[in-house]
Amino acid sequence: DVQLQASGGGLVQAGGSLRLSCAAFGFTFDDYAIGWFRQAPGKEREGVSCIINSDGSTYYTDSVKGRFTISSDNAKNTVYLQMNGLKPEDTAVYYCAADYPRGSPIMTMVYGMDYWGKGTQVTVSS
Repeated sequence: DVQLQASGGGLVQAGGSLRLSCAAFGFTFDDYAIGWFRQAPGKEREGVSCIINSDGSTYYTDSVKGRFTISSDNAKNTVYLQMNGLKPEDTAVYYCAADYPRGSPIMTMVYGMDYWGKGTQVTVSS
């Protein structure tokens, strides 16, 4: 039974940092890609970042490049999203998702990912 548990959200001032964690259970972690998505009130869900665990390839949406870093600890079956330089526009519910890779990290996100965890709220105050 595939399960994903996202944690690490909170309230932070602009310019601050948070680290989100996505713990994965019930599947062969190394075979999968893990993506982070976010959804702000009144907005569509947005793909933020993705990592393919087998080769470490990554993708970042333009608005977070240089500020967010995705990493994978295969021994702990956990993917992290280190978020630095947070801005009020980063405020959203963040979700992690998993699926088999489809070529590149971005294509994996575009195809849609089958397994989703519950979200964790990130709020950035100005």
